[in-house]
Amino acid sequence: MSVPEEAPAHRAPEENTRHGRLAARPSPAPAAPWPPGVHPVAGGALLRVPAAPGPHRLAVVLHGAGGTAEQALEWLAPHAEDARLLLLAPRAADSTWDVIVGGYGPDVVRIDAALAEVFARFAAVPSGVAVAGFSDGASYALSLGVANGDLFGAVLAFSPGFSAPLLRHGRPRIFVSHGVGDRVLPVNTCSRRLVPDLEEAGYPVTYREFPGGHEVPPEVAAEAIRWWSADGEPTP
Repeated sequence: MSVPEEAPAHRAPEENTRHGRLAARPSPAPAAPWPPGVHPVAGGALLRVPAAPGPHRLAVVLHGAGGTAEQALEWLAPHAEDARLLLLAPRAADSTWDVIVGGYGPDVVRIDAALAEVFARFAAVPSGVAVAGFSDGASYALSLGVANGDLFGAVLAFSPGFSAPLLRHGRPRIFVSHGVGDRVLPVNTCSRRLVPDLEEAGYPVTYREFPGGHEVPPEVAAEAIRWWSADGEPTP
């Protein structure tokens, strides 16, 4: 007879990947890190390693619908060296993230496996772990970030459409940006509704609108990194 696997100490027995919960956590004794460059990671993810020595910040960057891990790496890559930033870009199992096409599960498993591999190799600053994304990836980043605020100290959401957490843990800081001319996810029905709801729920939110469309302008990405640099420890 098989013995049921115990839930991680930070995750209640009834909470699992079907609830959007991640089990991976930074390791106190990571193995030898990989050299600078882009490396394949579990689940089809890509990890960009800066030349700057650790300990590092880590950002999980999530692509938009129909996008790629390679594209997701581009938004924050210009800031990776100065910020000592590891960029982990998972790849969705479908055309977009699981919660949008049927419910949490497959992509949570893939992201968890990728995180576990990175944490096993690199010394990640516990207070410097964030989740970021653009478009559908931003919606997924908000959803996972709120559900896993005991892992993610910050959420960087570029042009999100919604947030759909099944559980809430911690109180991550949230940065939201949106173009006032966005025709894909209009600002009036998306961020201008999302941000007040997040603030009402007690999350500290920094919100920026810019005169553009469905995009991540370089200056907005730079501002998000500066904002993230003033972080604190995530709460349990």
